[in-house]
Amino acid sequence: MRRSIPSIQGLICFESAAKHLSYTYAAQELCITQSAVSRQIQQLEDFLGVELFIRTRHGVELTIAGQQYFKSIKPYLLGLEKCTADVISHKGLGGTLKLGVVPTFATRWLLPKLHLLNQKYPEITVHLETSTKPFLFNDNIFDAAIFAGTQQQIDHWPDIQAHYLMDEEIVPVCSPRLIEKYFPDAMMINENTYDLSPEDLLNIPLLQQTTRPSIWQEWFLTHHMQHPKPFDGQRHELFSMLAVAASHDMGMALIPQMLIESELQKKELVIVSNKKLKGSRKYYLIHSSQDITPTIQKFVDWIYYELEQLKSNTAL
Repeated sequence: MRRSIPSIQGLICFESAAKHLSYTYAAQELCITQSAVSRQIQQLEDFLGVELFIRTRHGVELTIAGQQYFKSIKPYLLGLEKCTADVISHKGLGGTLKLGVVPTFATRWLLPKLHLLNQKYPEITVHLETSTKPFLFNDNIFDAAIFAGTQQQIDHWPDIQAHYLMDEEIVPVCSPRLIEKYFPDAMMINENTYDLSPEDLLNIPLLQQTTRPSIWQEWFLTHHMQHPKPFDGQRHELFSMLAVAASHDMGMALIPQMLIESELQKKELVIVSNKKLKGSRKYYLIHSSQDITPTIQKFVDWIYYELEQLKSNTAL
């Protein structure tokens, strides 16, 4: 059955003329004659059965239908252009992976490792876009996403396939200078960890995460501690912001350990207690429930390999 789609040339002429509000500028941009642009747009209007432009004393203007159509087709023309460029550049052997990622995971864990993906699969190009909200796949903005959420969120997320990656182990951290200030005689139990008493922890100011306002309360209750003001302290939206604030002596923060390995190695942060909080959120790689593409499958295989390496290094 023939698809009810107008000619690509007509759509390209319309998009250019709508962008410039001029047949003349469209003709110059496309390196064709003005009459050719006019003819293509007329054929498109005949196909659609509506007027897309109206002529004015100063040139042309979009009709309401033209404005709506222009807005609707722009992302599809751009997507078609990108898909074509991918096939040309990769000769059909790879492609571009448009990946949505939660912000701190992107900057602290994934980005430093992407060169390893490039070494293993040079035919894959990854484009990252961050968001703290659930990702949608029906509009083709993302091919896949890495999301930190609850099992309930995953279960009620329509039309997706989810690959479990890891739990979220949260640790309390602060700068070494705060330890020296409040507890100059404290002894470390390993190269980056103290094990301060519950009474000691009450003396350090708290740093809070905006999106998880009860996280400190959960940590204290989990470890049978009482804090008079578990909701007090500066609030920051992202774990990366909390890490910066904590490393600048502004207080004690709860952050997943895998996101602050660099600060721990550089001694910019230290773990103040070996008591961890297993968060209700887990990390998942998600994509459309339709058949998984070879590019996504390669990325899944690679990220599982990197997680195995992380487990092996942690166990040493």
